[in-house]
Amino acid sequence: MADRSGSSTLVWLAILIGALVLGIGVIGYAVISRQADAELPRSIDVDINVPRPPSLPDAPRIPDAPLPTPK
Repeated sequence: MADRSGSSTLVWLAILIGALVLGIGVIGYAVISRQADAELPRSIDVDINVPRPPSLPDAPRIPDAPLPTPK
C-alpha cells in the first residue's frame, strides 16, 4: 500500500484557507449591510397630487324584461 504521511497537512491547510475565506466574506457582508442601512432615510414623506379624471357618462339603460302573463 502507498504511504500517505503528508496528506493530512494539505487537508488542514485547505480547511484553514476555507475558514479564512468564509470569515472574510461574513465580515465583508456585515460591513456592506451596515453601510446600506446607514444611507437609508428613516422616514419618507410622499405627497402625490393627481388631477381627478373626467366623469364617465352613464351607460345606456337596458329595458326591463316583460312580465310573464299568467295562463
